[in-house]
Amino acid sequence: MFNKEGKKEVPEIEGSSLADIAFLLLIFFLVVTTIDVDAGIGMVLPPIPDDVEPPPVRERNLMNILVNAQGMVLINEEPSAIPEVRQRVREFVDNNGVDPNLSESPEDAIVSIKTDRRTPYSVYIDMLDEVMGAYNELRDQASQDRFGVPYSALEDDSVEQDEIRDAYPKQISIAEPDEG
Repeated sequence: MFNKEGKKEVPEIEGSSLADIAFLLLIFFLVVTTIDVDAGIGMVLPPIPDDVEPPPVRERNLMNILVNAQGMVLINEEPSAIPEVRQRVREFVDNNGVDPNLSESPEDAIVSIKTDRRTPYSVYIDMLDEVMGAYNELRDQASQDRFGVPYSALEDDSVEQDEIRDAYPKQISIAEPDEG
């Protein structure tokens, strides 16, 4: 207990149980911690078809958007810049039969998007944002005209929101990419 000099020895902490405590703390934090998972692009995919032929679509009601491997956007085989996509989609969807080269009505308008396997992901996302933005602007304008408030201000799943969604349904077809 006393060493030769007359001083009291300092007791040491037992180190064998520290590894057990560290292991238990590690397990505790692994169990309690939540891990955020990226949700990706929130799109509802249609159910798998039952080998039924799709109804015929008039060429007039179909807008083809192609994004090639170099990131170039072609709308109905005409080159277009990404910032132009929103306006072109708005004109196509909201034509209401005025221009014979554009859709007959918003309910009949279909926007078909096709890419190449080597298409830059950022270009695809930017182009898809422009298409979605065109529909959002059309819905906002229709909501302002009918109810005096933007579409986003309408209550979720309300009659008013359903009316606007029915007037401007998002009919977007995303085709399988080319093998390239």
